[in-house]
Amino acid sequence: MGSSSGLVDWRGRPVDTRKHGGVRASIYIHMLVWLSNVSNIGNMTNIVSYLSVKMNMGVAAASTTSASFVAMMQVFTIPAAFLADSYLKRVYTVLFFAPIEILGYILLAIQAHVPSLHPAPCELAGAAAGAGAGATAATTEAAPGTCEAVHGSNLSLLMLGLYLICVGEGAVRACLPALGGDQFDEGDAAEQRQAASFFNWYAFAVSLGALVGLVAVVWVQDNKGWDAGFAVCGAVVLLGLLVWAAGMPTYRNKVPAGSPITRILQVLVVAFKKRNLQLPENPDELYQPTNDDSAKGLEILQRTRGLKCLDKAAIVRGGGSNGGAWSVCSVSQVEETKIVLRMVPIFLTAALGYMPVSVVLTFTVQQGNIMDTRMGAIRVSPATLFVIPTVFQLAILVVYDRAVVPALRRATGRVGGVTHLQRIGVGFVSSLASCAVAAAVEVKRRRLVASSSSSAMMSVFWLTPQFFLLGVVDVTSFVGLLEFFSSEASDGMKSIGSSIFYCMLGMAAWLNTMLIELVNRVTRRRGGGGWLDGANLNESRLDLFYWLVSGIELVAFMAYLLFAWRYVYRNDQTIAAAAADAVDEQEDKKAASNGSLVQINLI
Repeated sequence: MGSSSGLVDWRGRPVDTRKHGGVRASIYIHMLVWLSNVSNIGNMTNIVSYLSVKMNMGVAAASTTSASFVAMMQVFTIPAAFLADSYLKRVYTVLFFAPIEILGYILLAIQAHVPSLHPAPCELAGAAAGAGAGATAATTEAAPGTCEAVHGSNLSLLMLGLYLICVGEGAVRACLPALGGDQFDEGDAAEQRQAASFFNWYAFAVSLGALVGLVAVVWVQDNKGWDAGFAVCGAVVLLGLLVWAAGMPTYRNKVPAGSPITRILQVLVVAFKKRNLQLPENPDELYQPTNDDSAKGLEILQRTRGLKCLDKAAIVRGGGSNGGAWSVCSVSQVEETKIVLRMVPIFLTAALGYMPVSVVLTFTVQQGNIMDTRMGAIRVSPATLFVIPTVFQLAILVVYDRAVVPALRRATGRVGGVTHLQRIGVGFVSSLASCAVAAAVEVKRRRLVASSSSSAMMSVFWLTPQFFLLGVVDVTSFVGLLEFFSSEASDGMKSIGSSIFYCMLGMAAWLNTMLIELVNRVTRRRGGGGWLDGANLNESRLDLFYWLVSGIELVAFMAYLLFAWRYVYRNDQTIAAAAADAVDEQEDKKAASNGSLVQINLI
């Protein structure tokens, strides 16, 4: 009976590799990824319209609230990942937190349905101002033609619903990539190759969810009402959770290995205490990992060069390891800390480099709302333009995984064809280009407004080039960053590795929010309103803001190139590339003889 060391089934028994894990188990995971993103991506891309149209928020308020919502969704991956890696199995973390996301959608659906829980539409505010004695004081005092934004308890209800979604989806995003990685044994050549494809198919599931969400969810929200739209989102997430739960008997589960944050703090504290000691000339004299560490599910890591100040935490004094975990740390524990610290520069520069994605996603829908949205006799919601890069992503991900990666693997000797950081760099170039193109399109739109007092004559399809470039970003940087943070993290903190990736996306969104506020504050001081202070984009200077972000992106990309060039991977995938390539050829021959197209597409 095959087994996988350190992994158990959902009942805590040692796994049988013939029954647990592999492609079959990953299909259930991809199903939840797909269905959860049907709700979340469709909702995230259109939420700014809900805030501005239904909740009467201005341009800056709607943009910052939308960006904060996206950011918090990523940040909530951190506590969920900590629980999954330290105390709960990843399957139980998802099982507990996913219903919280469904509750959030239910609250938003109730608020959108009940008139007293949201402000009156702008066009009705003036009429409501003249209502009889039954009108509220806030309404009767409003001047005709004014728009009262959501406030008070209604605003609190809105924020509660949004943050409940963030809590639930944050746990799903933190755990599913790591859970998927657990289904494959990287010591086995065939499963190593399947693990390399897992993240491409993970991104495919995200893109497929985005496609369905942008077509179906956005249509329901725009045509059947926001209450129906939020209700559909909750139902779809529930369906995904049920399908995923049906696969629990097939999963390989990593046993929690204790708090990785505590282990890292121990290394930092002990290294500081021993800062004045000299490292022994023989590295074997440092405190080595024990059998107890392996039994606890901790990965045994070899000592590496660099960050020698941390190696002092493993110095043994008095000929023994007495004193406890806060007095001496093993070499593996020190290396785990080094891994995290080495990823910090990539994390920071990647967050800056990903910021244009958040900026363009935030403002493009608002641009589309004041442009010509007709396609023949049909009016197209600006949010549905995301279908264009999504379809491209779906096509290119299949081609990349089935054709490009095998060719690159043979040429470079790497399992993934190229390094993670090289793939990320391609995406950052596309991110910079998308922001520059968006700036040029906004300049053209403003010129049309100046000449005709309206941008409604400009087709919304002028926004498609920047959407297309964003699609390239997701095919390259999204997959590369997710795989980088997940694979570089130690076994004891795989969920935290995934959460670091999503936290980076959240940080990029927050930097977007901070930049909007800072730019508005600085430009107000120069006289007049800020660049993004206007009630609509015709009164704002979004073009200048886009150019500013492009400049920041260029600087961030240069910094990223420096850190990526100096980064040393903890796993040399070149060693296993030849074996993986041989497995590719064997599987291709077997598939050709059997005519098994299903096997080719799923592995």
